[in-house]
Amino acid sequence: MSRPKEPPGAKLLMGLLFCDSAVQQRALEALSLSFGPLDFLSKPEPFVYTSYYDAELGEGIKRQLVSFLHLVPQDLLPDIKRTTNGIEGDLSFQGKRRINIDPGLLTEERFVLATGKNFTHRIYLGKGIYADLTLVYQGGSYRALPWTYPDYRNPMMLHFLGVLRQKLQFQRSGRIPRKAKQAGDSV
Repeated sequence: MSRPKEPPGAKLLMGLLFCDSAVQQRALEALSLSFGPLDFLSKPEPFVYTSYYDAELGEGIKRQLVSFLHLVPQDLLPDIKRTTNGIEGDLSFQGKRRINIDPGLLTEERFVLATGKNFTHRIYLGKGIYADLTLVYQGGSYRALPWTYPDYRNPMMLHFLGVLRQKLQFQRSGRIPRKAKQAGDSV
């Protein structure tokens, strides 16, 4: 019989999509107030994977990855998503979002995004929020699944997530993680 126990805290990450850097700065301030200090902020890169967001956010969308210093309980993901939806709403103009904020939880085993949209591979968490299993950790790195969004398949994104996984391991254990063994490495 399995005995239920609370899982360890997860690393809170957020993917941002935006055009206006002033809106991005206001969002980062609001996110810091809600979730604490940032510990990682990638350089904004052009978002070239789809035009899905152009009508709402505008042209010239940038993608940025953010992570937060403090680990969070995994069962808070629905509340976190509802908070980020509120921030998106506060920064909207004339009924259109000016930033898209996708929160997710990084663990040693997986990366899960929160969404309000149901689909075959998504699990309902409560409060109108679903968990999207986006990546799994296998063979020394995070691996895409058939439904993984193209921007989360990007080698640079996968690199960032691998580095943040090492930071998570350090935060949990206080020890510097050893490099994962790769195929072909000698013993």
